[in-house]
Amino acid sequence: MNRTSTFLFVVIFSGIIWGCNTTDKKSGNFISENLTNASQQIGFQLDAIEKTGKILNPRTINKDGSTRYVRRQDWTSGFFPGTMWYMYEMTGNERWKDYGIKITESLDSVKYLTWHHDIGFMINCSYGNAYRLTGEKKYRDVLIEAAKSLSTRFRPAAGVIQSWNTDRGWQAERGWMCPVIIDNMMNLELLFKATELTGDSAFYNIAVSHADATLKNHFREDYSSWHVVDYDPVTGGVRGKYTAQGYSDDSAWARGQAWALYGYTICYRETQNPTYLAQAENVAAFIFNNPNLPDDLVPYWDFDAPNIPNEPRDASAAAIIASALYELASYSDNTESYIAKADNIMKSLSSPAYRANPGTNNYFILMHSVGSIPHNAEIDVPLNYADYYFLEALCRKMNMKNNM
Repeated sequence: MNRTSTFLFVVIFSGIIWGCNTTDKKSGNFISENLTNASQQIGFQLDAIEKTGKILNPRTINKDGSTRYVRRQDWTSGFFPGTMWYMYEMTGNERWKDYGIKITESLDSVKYLTWHHDIGFMINCSYGNAYRLTGEKKYRDVLIEAAKSLSTRFRPAAGVIQSWNTDRGWQAERGWMCPVIIDNMMNLELLFKATELTGDSAFYNIAVSHADATLKNHFREDYSSWHVVDYDPVTGGVRGKYTAQGYSDDSAWARGQAWALYGYTICYRETQNPTYLAQAENVAAFIFNNPNLPDDLVPYWDFDAPNIPNEPRDASAAAIIASALYELASYSDNTESYIAKADNIMKSLSSPAYRANPGTNNYFILMHSVGSIPHNAEIDVPLNYADYYFLEALCRKMNMKNNM
């Protein structure tokens, strides 16, 4: 499909969406307009990839303006295939499914990865969505094997899944023994899923143990989260609390707060433990009551960054928060408030301030995300996980409308 035919498809499809949602034209138009934009932009991305004759996985834009493609071992490798599956779910366009299958299956060997915790991101966002939408046994088998690999990182004394190894890279320079980052809450969904698929409660028990230890040790009195907690893997005690990607050890790194909100929402879904629901709501309260949250609800990269309002925004954190809120709204008594906040975030992200015009931004949907300012990496650039969670939020909004 070339650019012209891609454009014609999305125009026709957006008309179908508009016609099928006459009960809520304003919301329906918002969804269809975003789908039109995403279909054009990601269509151009696939055009560029297909011209190479390779299976490529875009992550961001390099400093020289080129697109950065990543290998399967990269922690972000599951997001672009996941984007394909969400586009297929929302549009029914087989082009997204076809590339989704190709790029998902290119990650097969990741199921054996044991040297960091991000296998949950990598496999659940790709194979998890593939299995959810196709029911293919081969995808189920990958999910189970990946959960086994993730489980090897469980440290019983501390009751946590170790995030990073400390024998390589910059982590080796920090003196940590068993670092656990708040991001790790997102990988628990893979373990919950493995118990559902196998009936083996060991995966579930590891996930709950990690969630409980994180709840106990990762949060301050105001329900903001430290980024890193370092444990003693022998005694299980806490050795220290730090940041890796935030402004300071005592600051509230924006994407970390988003991971916490999303992670405890998952944990409540899977366990029905009201403690997890309360934690998700408390984290949401911290985010939305924070005086440094801008009016458009797209946070600065750290809530305590020293030069606010002259600090970079993080659209990826906003997209994660919006997606989490749409799910949290279905469990909480604050349903209308959470939906309204998510809608306002999505409205901001869909504006020219954050959403790129088709054909620009190296064909990523959102602009203005931040990877890691302390590492001078991916500052004010598009990121594939910003696009992934933006589309997930859009899909959740669409499903919410269809179930009303």
